[in-house]
Amino acid sequence: MQLPPIAATTIGSFPRPTWLAATERSRVTFRLDGDALKEAQDDATALNMRTQEEIGLDLLTDGEQRRTGFIDHILAAFDGIDLNQPGLKRIYRRREQERLVPRITGKVKRRSAAIVSDFQFAREQTKKSIKMAVPGPMTVIDSTVDESYYDEPALAMDVAAALNAELRELQEVGCDVLQIDEPAMTRYHEKVFAYGARALDRCLEGIHTPTIVHLCYGYPGGLSQQHQYEYPELLTELMKTKIAGFAVEFARSNYDTEVLSICKGRLIMFGCVDPSDSPVPPLPQVVDRVRAALKYIEPSHLWLAPDGGLMTINRELTNGKARLLVQTAQEVRKTL
Repeated sequence: MQLPPIAATTIGSFPRPTWLAATERSRVTFRLDGDALKEAQDDATALNMRTQEEIGLDLLTDGEQRRTGFIDHILAAFDGIDLNQPGLKRIYRRREQERLVPRITGKVKRRSAAIVSDFQFAREQTKKSIKMAVPGPMTVIDSTVDESYYDEPALAMDVAAALNAELRELQEVGCDVLQIDEPAMTRYHEKVFAYGARALDRCLEGIHTPTIVHLCYGYPGGLSQQHQYEYPELLTELMKTKIAGFAVEFARSNYDTEVLSICKGRLIMFGCVDPSDSPVPPLPQVVDRVRAALKYIEPSHLWLAPDGGLMTINRELTNGKARLLVQTAQEVRKTL
């Protein structure tokens, strides 16, 4: 994989075309089914990837056009999880709310490939490098209700084994970069210390493809962003794992980039643009933010991205923010 210094990329999700789906925040309802749905998803993926190329991104994703939500597309390929009859979870990501989520009903095992064919279709659309994402063990636990294990560390290790099988197959078919989405890690530091870091390493067994763990605070909007759970102790603990790098959120949080000094030698996917429906920020503002990160991270290890996925905003705003990432990278490279 060849990426330029200060490479421009995104987290993964892009808005679905209105002819494909209706979207309400991070939940998608497809307008078609059967063969017609697959054809529409293929078309949306091809269109989205062509748009990413035209914008000039260096590391592409499939835009997650086939996914109805954050985790269900992956969990549908696992045994021991019921997506058809969800259960009520009273507390979700430390927020006092009730949420219908998938149920853990038995031993979690990978039954079949989840996104391998998604990657293979994406590979046919471009010669550029591609990144694919899966939810991490802690986030799967946080996004489901356990009616079987009643033992989070044991459940985490089984989820990690299932994810490891998926990551290994993605590696075998040539995926350039792998991403493990773990917003739950930003909210439950004590669980990271108890079992989350160990489960992350289980995901990585036999993996030599560059793999990033995405440490954000969830999709923007709605309830409190909870940025009071800060990065230093989390990054210090995760530096003990085999993870190749971290996707971290700096645009919304306004964290001091000095925290990146913890991450010497690792890849940093630097969240420098707010993925919410806020206006596209001025180029000089984002350039200054990136230059601050370069005090601590080598240019070859720094990738620019939004803080989170872009699926909750419209296509025009999405393209504007993605284009800003490319413009920022080009501007910063001039002074390397």
